[in-house]
Amino acid sequence: MTAIPSSAARLAGHVLVDQLRAHGVDHVFCVPGESYLAVLDGLFDAGIEVTVCRQEGGVAYMAEAYGKLTGRPGVCMVTRAPGASNAVPGIHVASQDSTPMIMLVGQIDRSARDREAFQEMDYKAVFGTQAKWVAEIDQAERIPEYLARAFKVAASGRPGPVVLALPEDMLVEHIEVADARPGQLPQAWPAPGQVQQFEALLAQARRPMALLGGSTWDAGSVAAFGEFARAHGIPIAVQFRRQMLCPVDHPCFVGDLGLGCDPHLLAAIRESDLILALGGRLSEVPSQNYTLFGIPNPDQTFVHVHPDTSELNRVYQADLAVACTSAAWVAAIAGMAPATDVSARVARCTELHAARQAWGDPAAIHHPGALQMGEVMAHLNAVLPADTIMANGAGNFATWVHRFYHFRAFGTQLAPTSGSMGYGLPAAVAAQRMYPNRRVICFAGDGCFMMHGQEFSTAVQYGLPIIVILIDNGMYGTIRMHQERTYPGRVSATTLHNPDFAAYARAFGGHGERVETTEQFAPALQRAIDSGLPAIIHCLLDPEAITPTTTLSKLRAG
Repeated sequence: MTAIPSSAARLAGHVLVDQLRAHGVDHVFCVPGESYLAVLDGLFDAGIEVTVCRQEGGVAYMAEAYGKLTGRPGVCMVTRAPGASNAVPGIHVASQDSTPMIMLVGQIDRSARDREAFQEMDYKAVFGTQAKWVAEIDQAERIPEYLARAFKVAASGRPGPVVLALPEDMLVEHIEVADARPGQLPQAWPAPGQVQQFEALLAQARRPMALLGGSTWDAGSVAAFGEFARAHGIPIAVQFRRQMLCPVDHPCFVGDLGLGCDPHLLAAIRESDLILALGGRLSEVPSQNYTLFGIPNPDQTFVHVHPDTSELNRVYQADLAVACTSAAWVAAIAGMAPATDVSARVARCTELHAARQAWGDPAAIHHPGALQMGEVMAHLNAVLPADTIMANGAGNFATWVHRFYHFRAFGTQLAPTSGSMGYGLPAAVAAQRMYPNRRVICFAGDGCFMMHGQEFSTAVQYGLPIIVILIDNGMYGTIRMHQERTYPGRVSATTLHNPDFAAYARAFGGHGERVETTEQFAPALQRAIDSGLPAIIHCLLDPEAITPTTTLSKLRAG
């Protein structure tokens, strides 16, 4: 006979939702599945916002975007194997971008294991190389323990994704168990003497440079490091797609270490005598394919601050390796006064800042075609509020954002350092759900947009007035660029036939605009804003304008 649950017993799926509330979760992203109906039932009256999406890849990207903007684990829910498989790209983004994230996955009944049952998957084997921790909750009584550990693992050290599998039969048990209390994240601080050692190294440096990256920042630490750099005359460069870590108009800002990097910035880094790598790993893109610094021994005095001890001295042997978050390091050095006259350093900051401003001036760019993207970017810089959230995926189109858009505040950039296409639209949807009163822009290429274009329907469903600026050149532009360089004139598998994206927007119930000339863009943007609807501005770009500085014809000619 089935035991009658006591009045104190709760459905296990409800217990799981109660743990989410206990750990401060205010929003989850999901595609529903019968494998976790008990959890969905728990969400019915839990007071947690739920965003229902159209594909699990979008779900995972949205949760990752939540983690990027808040520093707290973004939570997503997907169903068994096909659903979980669709979400793999989002897990990879969270891993490479060091973003706290928790994915809850429905699982088959425990009694059917190891028979290749319907939608059975070994989650530890599939996600084990991408997630910080993968586990399956076999005992309903241990739900509070597993969830508490998941939140700690996802957000501590180098943040990253956690995957928990939830057997369907486990979730429908009735259990009596106490909720876990919210845990305090363990805090790592510089070891005794490390701040003094850094102070001595900085005092000796004539040409220091700070390279900011990683995810363990907040608005306060970004502002505090900006003041520290100003006081000590330290130029600030940001690593790939971490541009919200220093405002573009800060007098110490000297550029970003991305693809197609400013040669003046690279030269300045190479001539520096002290490098402070703060928060980031200096992986392939910011290190310019691992050529910017000597490996394993950089030529410069090298100070590396990173929250994960396994990352320190893994590629670059540091003169000073500090295991703590960026925010903790900034707090530790905040009271440090300049030990020497920094006037020469300040002059160097001024010179490098001016060079970056010239490099990022969209007015200096002209390319083939009636729609001039330089003027489009100049208009966006002029009219968008400083707290606008800019989301993009991957492709040559993103160069216009990274080089020419003026990021002016923390919490305004959503872009995958892993280079994942399809990210921008789901990320924009998540951002607008979180911040309904802020302007949110998705900057997308035609190929990138179509990888998760169905999430435009999610924006319409929730009345989210995101604006998609869709750059259409009828091709996978990045691949075509490399193709023309390597096999000129032999176009293979890079041409796209696209729909009328303005009509696409209207078909979902949004606002659509078609822009073919520069003069059409500004009024189209204003109409999109005034509509109050999710909008797509379909911008037709001359295919010759393959990058801001070259054309297809020039690539073919060598």
